[in-house]
Order: sequence, then C-alpha cells, then structure tokens
Amino acid sequence: MNWQDIFATRMDRMKASEIRELLKLLDQPDIISFAGGIPDPALFPTEAFQKALGNALSPENQSTALQYSVSEGYGPLRDWIVGKMTEIGVPCTRDNVLITSGSQQALDYLGKLMLSPNDTALLGWPTYLGALGAFNAYEPHYDRLIPGGNRSAEDYAQTAKDNGGRVKFAYMSVDFANPTGETLDQTARENILDLADDLDIAVIEDAAYQALRFDGDPIPPVLALEVARKGSIDACRTLYCGSFSKSLAPGLRVGWICGAADVISRLVLMKQASDLHSSTINQMAIAEVANTIFEEHTAKLRQTYTARRDAMLSALEAQMPDGVTWTKPEGGMFVWLTLPKHMDGGELLRQSLETQRVAFVPGQAFFADRSGKNTLRLSFSLADDAQIAEGITRLGAAIRAAL
Repeated sequence: MNWQDIFATRMDRMKASEIRELLKLLDQPDIISFAGGIPDPALFPTEAFQKALGNALSPENQSTALQYSVSEGYGPLRDWIVGKMTEIGVPCTRDNVLITSGSQQALDYLGKLMLSPNDTALLGWPTYLGALGAFNAYEPHYDRLIPGGNRSAEDYAQTAKDNGGRVKFAYMSVDFANPTGETLDQTARENILDLADDLDIAVIEDAAYQALRFDGDPIPPVLALEVARKGSIDACRTLYCGSFSKSLAPGLRVGWICGAADVISRLVLMKQASDLHSSTINQMAIAEVANTIFEEHTAKLRQTYTARRDAMLSALEAQMPDGVTWTKPEGGMFVWLTLPKHMDGGELLRQSLETQRVAFVPGQAFFADRSGKNTLRLSFSLADDAQIAEGITRLGAAIRAAL
C-alpha cells in the first residue's frame, strides 16, 4: 500500500524536529552539548515529588489520582495558577484556566482553534521551533512580526488576503525567548497589543521562561497590560501559555492556558476530543509541589542558571573571533550567536561534531522562511561551568577554522 497517497496534505508541513534529533547526541559521553534547551536533572525537586506522588496514591486520594477527571484540569492546581496569575497582574478565576499536557499542547490547540488553511500567523524572526511545528499542521502562512516596526495593520491584512486568508494571531515569547534569549520591553508589548486591536486578532503569549529572570526588573506580561487597559480578562484577546516544565519538571507534562472564559470553554471541547484530560496524578503532584516549594525552588534555579549564563558570556568574550556577536539574556536558558554572513550554522555543526565534539542548534530551523543560516543557539542550562569553558573554547576553534 502507498501510504503517501492517503496522508492528509498537512503532513507535507510536518517535519522532524531538528532539536529532537540533536538530543540523541546526549547519549554520547564525549559530546559537550549546548543543544537541548532542557533543565538540569540534578536540580529537579525529586524528594518533593516523591512525597507528593506518595500522597496522591494514599488510600484517601488514590481513587481521585487514578481515575478519569474533568477536562478543565485538577481544581487545586487551577486555584494555584489563579493565584499566580493574579500576582503578576492578571486577576482571573478557574473558568479562565485550562490545564494542558505541557505548553506544547497549548500551542497545538490554539493553532487548531484559529488557523484555517492559508490563514496567516504573525511570528518573530526567528521564533520558537516548537511553535512552528505546532502551527504547521494547520497549513498557515507566516508573516514577520516586528514590534515597533513601521508596517501598518492594513499592510499585514492585505498580505494575508493576497495569500488566501486573514491574519488570525500574533505569537511571541516575550521573556528570554527561545531561541534568542531576548526580552521585549514594555513599549514593544504595548505595540503588539495596538497592532492586534487594529487587526482584530488574538495574541498568543508563550511564557515558558517567565520564572527564570536573573537580572533587571520584571516587565508585566502582555495579558496583564491588556487587563489594565480593558478592565477584565474576559474582555482580552491575549491567551497566556504557562508551563511547569522549566520551573519544576518537564517529564510530568503539565502546562496551562489562561484567557477569556469563552475561549477557554472552546478549548475544553478540544481537550475532550483530544485526550479527555491531562494526567490527574501528575496534576496532583504538581499542585502539591507548587504549593509547598515553588518560590524556594525557582530561586535555586535562578541562582544556578545565572552562574552558568555568566560563565558562558565570559567564555564567549574570551574565545569568539572578530565578526561573531551574541545576545546577553537577562534570564532563561539561551544565548543566540550570529556568525559572519558567509557562514552556515549547519555546516559548522557538522564540522564541530567531527573535530571538536561540541553540539549546538543551527539557527536556520527557527526561521519560518528558512533564512538565518549564519546563526546558532546555545543553551547554558545543562552544562556545568567547566564544560561551558571547555565547550566554548572548542566552539571558538571550530569557528576560526571555518572562517
């Protein structure tokens, strides 16, 4: 049987994740990897989760932990999220929160909810590779979102119309973005809201790294800025995607969407049709750990990752040849390198693995138009200070050899 003949056209848009392929390199002990943007497992709050999972499986709780549950999510966890959202300027209720299987599922649901074939999504250039993967299945076009740029709403709308659809949403990671590590200032966030109002589109705010701020003053989330404008979350067009993957543990796959109750109710229907509900026992464990150690644990993460970021920035300053530039993130897990224009990050990776045994992610994968060949992403979350120093030294040698 020729399966290709019966696959949906959307399969042509679905490609293997270059990052997922690179993660296989972690099994090779001589590789120094700056590739996967993953937490350090040595920092997982293992004892807290052992206790929480034991409590979930206690005689009084096991019938809840192991049973089907409501699609909206575990009530006590939603209550914790309501409290956290309120702290950051987004007063809301349980009706404004849906628990998802990680924020990646949230992006998939939002793409499914809003994108018809040939519609347009506005994205950063570059943007999170997982967002491209989630949205690609719904066969959209992409246009470049430039906060503070001089393109008018009318120009965006006309370009989308020429492509056979309309603009549906603007997607961005505003704090310590994956892949660049950059943060949008408040003026840029306000500009995005202005553009969204003019186009009458949604805003998807990916806040996976918000708890990992090392320096500077916190900037209100886009959703908080819009609530301040409009008075109520239910009057807002911004949909906030949160995650416990970077703050507590990615393996439990727990994230959330916070937004207008009418939109959440539609997403609940999608959840019912997709997987009924996220794992109840995982939600119970996350709820207990979040309620007991979230602030203490994220402070520990920030302390460790700050030191590793500083080690990477110092090593880059010492080892990179002229013509190479990089971002200086205030938080998160990533530094973004720009190489001289004639260089190819994919070819550099091949040479680096062969001669220096250092891995990173070529930047081209993060561009919707496959530009950005002369860029690459480095993650500082997993390597210790000694590995960072050695790995950046080797990477500098690989770059000099390729110049």
